[in-house]
Amino acid sequence: MKKRIGVLALQGDYLLHQQTLEKIKQNGILVRTKEELKSCDALIIPGGESTTIRKLALENGLFDAIKNFGKEKPLMGTCAGLILLAKEVSDSKAEETLALLDIAVKRTAYGRQIHSFVQVGKVNLQNGNPNFEMVFIRAPKIVNVGKTVERIGFCDDEVVVVRDRNLLGLSFHPELTADTRIHQYFVNQFLN
Repeated sequence: MKKRIGVLALQGDYLLHQQTLEKIKQNGILVRTKEELKSCDALIIPGGESTTIRKLALENGLFDAIKNFGKEKPLMGTCAGLILLAKEVSDSKAEETLALLDIAVKRTAYGRQIHSFVQVGKVNLQNGNPNFEMVFIRAPKIVNVGKTVERIGFCDDEVVVVRDRNLLGLSFHPELTADTRIHQYFVNQFLN
């Protein structure tokens, strides 16, 4: 039976995540309310602007609902979603996060919009081919990783993909490539 994978649809590139889920024959539903979240087996928090996503989630009561959801069910955060999952934002101590993933991140560490880049990195997706095209747009850098957090993806020497229990975090945007393996990995490793 197919699982229902929610994509937080408050701001950012949520439609591309939904389209990627459709490509791998998964039920991707857009989540804007607590009721929609309750119907999900997993949730993807997309890239976008972390402050805006947080503010909108707080305004409609989704912030605490996502935090509780992520204590038990699978969550994947990409770019801004990674910032929201992190326990610490090193360059913005005042920004409240979901504090679910034991990492520290630095916002926009790879440069501003004009410094966006695409580079092939390596991700241990347990399918033999570690090469993955990574799209970095105002991306956060993972600057500290907790003891239980597994480092599974790298761009040069930088850690760009981490996992811990039911959580998967990425510094880049996998939905901006034709490669669906990250989303398939999320389904295979966290929902089966």
